[in-house]
Amino acid sequence: MKRSVALFALALAACSFADKRDPTAGMSAEKLYAEAKEALDGGQYDLAIKRYETLEARFPYGRYSQQGQLEVAYAYYKQNEQASAVAATERFMKLHPNHPNVDYAYYLKGLAYFNEDLGLFGKISRQDRTERDPKSARESFDAFKELVQRFPESRYAPDALDRMKYLVNALASHEVHVARYYLKRGAYVAAANRAQYALKNYPQAPVQEEALLILIRAYDALGMPQLRDDAERILMKNFPDSERAKSMLSQLGR
Repeated sequence: MKRSVALFALALAACSFADKRDPTAGMSAEKLYAEAKEALDGGQYDLAIKRYETLEARFPYGRYSQQGQLEVAYAYYKQNEQASAVAATERFMKLHPNHPNVDYAYYLKGLAYFNEDLGLFGKISRQDRTERDPKSARESFDAFKELVQRFPESRYAPDALDRMKYLVNALASHEVHVARYYLKRGAYVAAANRAQYALKNYPQAPVQEEALLILIRAYDALGMPQLRDDAERILMKNFPDSERAKSMLSQLGR
């Protein structure tokens, strides 16, 4: 009798130890998802990620796991873990291409890259913008573009379009900044190439005027009057009242 009591006590202790090690032991898929969602809504992103991962590991199929795969991407996004957020969205798109919320996965992917872009073009960093790679901005633009093309009626499409406009302007500004950098250092071929790239790829961006000004200066310095005059004609046609253009052309004796 004493031995049975001892064994029972030992079994209870073992169960208690196991529960302390894993508080989710024995939880159903519904319960795991509820705990993960509660943690997510409460801003406990680390805990939410752990619960979502446990949910998928134990219950890889079913609606709770499927929804969890999308929500864990959002948790990574809120944690500023760009690579993990992007990977999670891409995995969701691949596994569930016909899911009713797959448009959100595309949107979230764009947001993850967009946050990185804010760091790229923001003023907090002391790094010279000419030394930075605008890859994240382009990736963000491509993700939003795919969302808008695939799901034009999506509730996320209007915001995606607004962000695309911002990204186009930011990328154009980056190219013109680089062109200006080369111009100041006498690298006229490189300056002309970057200005041309901005003009060709971002025709609606506000920095078009400055790109043309750089192009005219670069061609003038290179002794290429025909190309300079062509750029000047385009400049005056599109910006006939530009004081900057008039001032620069006066300096060049035009």
